[in-house]
Amino acid sequence: MATPLPAHDSPPLPFVQAKVSDVMTEGLITCAPATPLRGVARLMAAHRVHSVFVFDYGSEAHETPELWGIVSDLDLVAAAWADVDHQTAGESAVTPLVFVRADDDLRHAAQLMAESGVSHLAVVDPQSQRPLGVVSTLDIARAVAG
Repeated sequence: MATPLPAHDSPPLPFVQAKVSDVMTEGLITCAPATPLRGVARLMAAHRVHSVFVFDYGSEAHETPELWGIVSDLDLVAAAWADVDHQTAGESAVTPLVFVRADDDLRHAAQLMAESGVSHLAVVDPQSQRPLGVVSTLDIARAVAG
């Protein structure tokens, strides 16, 4: 399941003024925990992204999937030496997922990344707490360079 990710069309605000919503990428590339890691690699390659979010869809009657974790390109590389065909997204995902609100200061996102040792954060809506997109270290670098 994939949502197209738009390109960043305008230059970001300066880092000290930016909110997460100013630099984030809307939409998520997702998979289920049971997805083979090779399938995760195919998603990354096809969509030219560095991370895939792992959702737990539960039973078919469950309407709202639970955002469960993330597999980054570094997680994939770390698992590549082993038998990648017998590993799943759920086994390789970083959990618990670190997230930030869309209206948070970008400095807060940078702090969370540094403290948690992650390169991607899920961005959630401040009211509904539903995932809206992703903010990455590259997004923060753009704002710092701004």
